[in-house]
Amino acid sequence: MLLTVLIYLLLGVLAGILSGLFGIGGGLVIVPVLLTVLPWMGVAPEVLIHLAIGTSLATIVVTSSSGIRAHNKRGNVDWETVKRFVPWVVLGSFTGGSVAALLPGALLERLFGIFLLLVATQMWFSLKPNPDRTLPKTPGLALAGGTIGTISSMFGIGGATISVPFLRWCSLPITKAVGVSATLAFPIALSGVISYLINGWGHPQLPEWSLGYVYLPAFFGIVVASTQFVRVGATLAVKLPGHVLQRAFAVFMAILGVRLLML
Repeated sequence: MLLTVLIYLLLGVLAGILSGLFGIGGGLVIVPVLLTVLPWMGVAPEVLIHLAIGTSLATIVVTSSSGIRAHNKRGNVDWETVKRFVPWVVLGSFTGGSVAALLPGALLERLFGIFLLLVATQMWFSLKPNPDRTLPKTPGLALAGGTIGTISSMFGIGGATISVPFLRWCSLPITKAVGVSATLAFPIALSGVISYLINGWGHPQLPEWSLGYVYLPAFFGIVVASTQFVRVGATLAVKLPGHVLQRAFAVFMAILGVRLLML
């Protein structure tokens, strides 16, 4: 048990540092590592990835609040844009959690592996859309927000890997795009985790100390450590060569993605 708690704390440290370094919510790391660690606790394969994703979203609910305060303090949150997005990302996130709960665990793991490979490709080549348009009207915004929320909830992430490129494409300055994305992570994660709580409630194969598809020991361990190490990652981001770090992280994501596809 002590070793397991230590692993969750170390995972929180890693998630916090990466969040500070790259502006991601940590789910891209938390989910794959939990897929490795949770079987040690005897978690059934049928609920393994659902439990990993639900737990990841639960941690993002807590950790995203500090990011919102930091970005708002710097004036980087365009609240009008946030308000326009929130209903659609919330709806998409709840839907994504419900869809994920219906998918077999093996299929969801492979879809997550493909997603990691796409993220790795984007980071390796620094693919960025040209900012050549403005935010769409309500129908387009509903489609974009719903898609961002659905994908984020299905894979246990805060959505920055999708929402930041979209907002940049819509001509938001990078600081505003990151600030809006960090703020949207909270409603995305909250709506998603509610969906995972409901859909997993009472599942006979869940381990002890689970609330629906949220595993409480992992949740508390990750939250305690990650909230303390976000600032470490932010400090390192200023001092270390960003291009090298980004490519190293891309390789890491690619390895995790290939591993999931080979399971």
